[in-house]
Amino acid sequence: MLTIAVSKGRIYEDALPLLEEAGITPIDDPKKSRKLILKTTRDDVELVIIRATDVPTFVEYGAADMGIAGKDVLLEHGSDNLYEPLDLGIAGCRLMTAAPVDAPEISGRVRVATKYVKTAQRYFADRGIQADIIKLYGSMELAPLVGLADYIVDLVDTGNTLKANGLEPRDLIINITSRLVINKAAMKMKHQAIQALLDQFETTLANR
Repeated sequence: MLTIAVSKGRIYEDALPLLEEAGITPIDDPKKSRKLILKTTRDDVELVIIRATDVPTFVEYGAADMGIAGKDVLLEHGSDNLYEPLDLGIAGCRLMTAAPVDAPEISGRVRVATKYVKTAQRYFADRGIQADIIKLYGSMELAPLVGLADYIVDLVDTGNTLKANGLEPRDLIINITSRLVINKAAMKMKHQAIQALLDQFETTLANR
């Protein structure tokens, strides 16, 4: 049995055609079902539906053999105990800094609100900028508006949410896509099954 961890939402929806090409279609619709473990049309594959941020943890500790996670989550998780063999090229967006429209650049110490604490720390440190990182779990755009932070670091897709709240994107930190990650022990113990699935994904992506 192969267990694949994936989160609901855009990543799942974008990954579904890839999974279907490999004959993996969930029997229950995760949008309607409350089940967290979904059987599929392949007897040897099941899906585990979890929060996006938990995917690398489940894979690292062997609760799932494989997972599909955004590069933003993987950067923040920061584990060397995962194989990351394939960029699936799905659920694309950008991890960026943002600030109020026309706000001047700050030359001294800055305050940054984000849920990507480790990534933000690395980004500002690499540029020699002293930054106090404030961890928030949501409504990031509020932070500069109420004086909590000078900048935010967040995912940007269309930029409409930033614009609606009087913010603008500033610097690109990294372009984000979703990646396939594999548990190192599972790669050894279930090599044939995992490699076959990996080959199938690569063929599907090459034919797009």
